[in-house]
Amino acid sequence: MMRALFFVVAALIFSNSSLAQGFPSKSITMIVGVAPGGTLDTLARLLAKTMTADLKQTVIVENTTGAGGLVGLKRLMQAPADGHTLMFTNMSLVIIPHLHPTANVDPVKELDAVGMVATVPMVLAVSNKSAIKSLPELLERMRKEPGKINLGSGGPGTTAHLSEALFLHLSKTKGELVQYRGSGPALTDLMAGVMDVVLDQTVSMMPLHQDKKILAIAVSSPTRLPQMPDVATFKEGGLPEFDLAIWNGVVAPKGLPAAVAARLAESISRSIDSQEFKERLVQLAAQAPESAQRGAAPLMKLIEQDSVMVSGLVKDVGLIPK
Repeated sequence: MMRALFFVVAALIFSNSSLAQGFPSKSITMIVGVAPGGTLDTLARLLAKTMTADLKQTVIVENTTGAGGLVGLKRLMQAPADGHTLMFTNMSLVIIPHLHPTANVDPVKELDAVGMVATVPMVLAVSNKSAIKSLPELLERMRKEPGKINLGSGGPGTTAHLSEALFLHLSKTKGELVQYRGSGPALTDLMAGVMDVVLDQTVSMMPLHQDKKILAIAVSSPTRLPQMPDVATFKEGGLPEFDLAIWNGVVAPKGLPAAVAARLAESISRSIDSQEFKERLVQLAAQAPESAQRGAAPLMKLIEQDSVMVSGLVKDVGLIPK
C-alpha cells in the first residue's frame, strides 16, 4: 500500500514539474476589462512587456471592454485554465456581481488568483474655483449641507466610484455620486468648476495637480507622496479610516494547475523587481507588493475581503445605482 502511494505521489510531482517546464507553450493573452489608457491598462502593458522578456513568450494585452468589466470577465471564465489566458484587474472586479446580479458571476468562487502587481493611492481633489482648500473644510461643508456636494467618477463599478462611496460611508456624510463615461470627462468638469469633487488614482490626478489645473487636498497613502509633498494625507486631514489603496493584480480561470500558477507568480515577481518596472512605479506613485504579499494566497485574501466590503457598501450607501 505504501509503495503504491509512493508511486502516485512521485507521478504527481513529475507531472507538475513537467507541466511547469513546458509552460508557456505559446503566447499568453492578458485581458484588460477597460479601454486603453488609464492606470489599469498602463500597468498591464508594463507587466506584459516585462513578463514577455522573462517567459520568452509574447504576452499580449487584449482590451475586452463592456458592461463595467463583465464582458472581459466572462471572456476569461470561458477560456481554458491552462495559464495562457489571464486577466489584469483591480478592486473593481468585486463590484461586477453587484452591477450585474443576473449574470451570476462570483470572482471568489470562479477565479484563481495569480498574484498582486502594485497598489496605487487615491487622490481627493476639488475645483480651483471652489472655496474649499482642505479636507477638513470639505467635510465641514458636507456636514452643514448634506447632499449638496457632487462627486464625479469614471462610471459605475470603477475604482473611483467605489472609493467615493467608501469616502461617504467613512466620513458619515452625504453627497451626490455623478457617473461619467470615463474619468476623463469627470476631470474635465472638475477643471471647469462644474463638478465639486473627484476622487481618483494618482496616475490621472497628479499631473493635473502639478499643473495647477485642479487642487488635490488629500492622498490615501500612509505618508505624503514625494511626487506631491504639498498634499496632506487623509490621516492628517482628520479621516484616518480612509486608507484605501487600489490593488492591481492578475487572475486566471478556476482550475489553474499549481505548477503553472507558481511559474506565473514567479514571473510576475521577477518582473516587478526589474529596474524598468520599479522606475515606472515611482513615476505613477504606485508601490510594488512586499515579498509576503506576492503570489496567489495574498491576492485571493484581498479579493475575499473586498467582496465583503463592497457588499456592505451596496447596503449602506447604495453603491450600485437603481
